[in-house]
Amino acid sequence: MANSSKFDQTWMPEKVKENFHSFYHGYKKALDPHKVDPASYSAWFDDFLALIKMQVTTPFIFQPYHEKVRYPYDYYKFGNDFFRLLVDKKGSTVHGKAQIEEIIAHKKQGHNVILLANHQIEADPQAISLLLDDQYPRLAEEMIFVAGERVVTDPLAVPFSMGRNLLCIYSKRYIDHPPEKKAEKQHHNKRAMELMRILLQEGGKCIYVAPSGGRDRRNAEGVVEVAKFDPQSIEMFYLMAQKAKTPTYFYPMALATYDMFPPPETVQIELGETRVSKRGPIHLSIGPVIDMELYPGYDHPDKHQRRGARADHIWTQVSNDYKMLLKGNLS
Repeated sequence: MANSSKFDQTWMPEKVKENFHSFYHGYKKALDPHKVDPASYSAWFDDFLALIKMQVTTPFIFQPYHEKVRYPYDYYKFGNDFFRLLVDKKGSTVHGKAQIEEIIAHKKQGHNVILLANHQIEADPQAISLLLDDQYPRLAEEMIFVAGERVVTDPLAVPFSMGRNLLCIYSKRYIDHPPEKKAEKQHHNKRAMELMRILLQEGGKCIYVAPSGGRDRRNAEGVVEVAKFDPQSIEMFYLMAQKAKTPTYFYPMALATYDMFPPPETVQIELGETRVSKRGPIHLSIGPVIDMELYPGYDHPDKHQRRGARADHIWTQVSNDYKMLLKGNLS
């Protein structure tokens, strides 16, 4: 695979073709300085092309709760292998190992864990696996990710999404687009919430959610900031955990993965974004368990103010840990 000319397939819509070629060339450009032979990843792009064709010609429809597909094709392994070469494992770090051990213990007891996290790249689930799988096998593999519409409808994202356990929820950012689909999307979200309650009731679950509803982006000064957390999103997950009546613990998670696969500088409504790759270290931190009832501002008489204060409190923990990850100062 010396070039991507063989990917000029007639079945490819122009936008998909453009984004696929950009993806391939960006991936190759990221690895060339590291003397990585294209032959070492050509088979993955061959598979990727075939999987995209399947999605274009016979789209896979995700249910509100999607369980990862590992047979007859192992989508979980494909996703991890695909992004593995972009990660500098020696420079990558995992912090909060005491909390990770707690989370594993909670799951073994049949209790639940909800990770309130920032979100930086489409491939965050694969990044988490690549960081955790060596020391904590099965934790990321069994994790359930709250996923928005884009990663279950974009033909270039679907092959990676099929390899993860997903609760598919339309975010507030896109629920009104297009307007005629709003009621259908609201009904879908209601079903997803009920399924989440059932999953939490079963116990032993670890769920990753980004309460911001989207990815972190650069501010006006060009600095990547952790996107603010939505109080209503956090409240919804807290209420679902309470309804399930199974012990559920909330932990803050900070991810520093942005450079590996940065999102577009602005939020796009239409599907089909350009993917840019870069090889380098990635980082993860899990902080101490969150007291969801006791936090600065918990005693405010107005419930909206209380929820806002809790969201700000959790966001501050994640944001501070993120900054420490970038500085390498977390223990």
